[in-house]
Amino acid sequence: MKPIDALFAFLAALGVAGLATPLAARLAVAVGAVDQPRARGLSTKSTPLLGGLAMLAAVLIAGIVWLPWTEETRGILAGCMLIALVGAVDDVVELPAGVKLLGQIAAALIPVLAGVEVRNITLPFAGAVSFGDWGVPITVFGIVALMNVVNFSDGVDGLAAGVCAIGSIAFAIIAFDLDRAAAAMLAAITAGAAAGFLIHNFPPAKVFMGDSGANLLGLLLGCVAVQGALKTNAVVAVLLPLMILAVPLLDTGFVVAKRLRYGRPVHQADQNHFHHRMARIGFSARRTVAYLYGWTFLLSGFAVAIRFVPYSDDHGQFNPGWTALMAAIGLTVVAASVYVVAVLEISGFRALRAWQLRSAHPETSEVDINTKVRREFETGEWDAVRTSRRDGD
Repeated sequence: MKPIDALFAFLAALGVAGLATPLAARLAVAVGAVDQPRARGLSTKSTPLLGGLAMLAAVLIAGIVWLPWTEETRGILAGCMLIALVGAVDDVVELPAGVKLLGQIAAALIPVLAGVEVRNITLPFAGAVSFGDWGVPITVFGIVALMNVVNFSDGVDGLAAGVCAIGSIAFAIIAFDLDRAAAAMLAAITAGAAAGFLIHNFPPAKVFMGDSGANLLGLLLGCVAVQGALKTNAVVAVLLPLMILAVPLLDTGFVVAKRLRYGRPVHQADQNHFHHRMARIGFSARRTVAYLYGWTFLLSGFAVAIRFVPYSDDHGQFNPGWTALMAAIGLTVVAASVYVVAVLEISGFRALRAWQLRSAHPETSEVDINTKVRREFETGEWDAVRTSRRDGD
């Protein structure tokens, strides 16, 4: 398998997903799998779900043609079919959280028992760490966690599909360099399936992937990360997946921490995701995904650079020129991350300002609040707001 084969697999998956998504949307309408606008969501119209079935078709067709027909491949594809089925049922009837979790565990077990398992990892400064018999449960936990990470991030048109496509392309490049051709091919197929679906899901979306798609992409990314990086002896094997998937991981980590802090169930939906916070400061869906795509692209690009830029000879000797370049790239990524976080913090500031403005002037509208917050952040000038009679005494 060569990179050109991965390109063909990517294009085939993209074509199948692009053609199959409208059919999946029609099926969703026929069976009642339609997402209705909700207070915690950002959609404003009824939208069919089950886009994940189109991605499943793309993965199965491209996978059968281009992936090596091994036990691991059969396990991955079987796990894909099970999780897409569980997700599709959930899209139609909304399964209890416990039942969904059992379905995720069962789907993850299939590829893990087929050989997609992390038995040991190599950590910087610590060397090889063996998991022994714990390899299976640890790998299953990681894949299930990633399913939920992607599911949690699927809250605005085009976000999950675009982020997964970008991340999968980075995984494919790195896996080829690590001589993991099968993992690289799977990553290319995953990227193609997500990109083909994105044709119909980019804002304004005509169809949503639903749980069938989010869980499917999470399982695929988990298998790619295990096969393409974590099962190697590379020192950066643990770091690369964390960087590539940093945006959805950070989003989920922040939201889960917030829910635990306030004693709410982890699975209970709220409006604290990155995309919700951007919406509160007036970002459109397209601007939101553009920011988060850009952030993902920078982090994924840095992960690829770590693997390809010859800044070190792997024996503690660093090349000054290449090391300086990596430092510059790293600083750019950090600066971009700080900027995005600063933008997100505007939503917290907006909530405070809304309370202050309405306390002083109850008739203040949402438009007035958004306009004032934008002006204050753009100019750096904040007006004093009286919140009680004592403020003027």
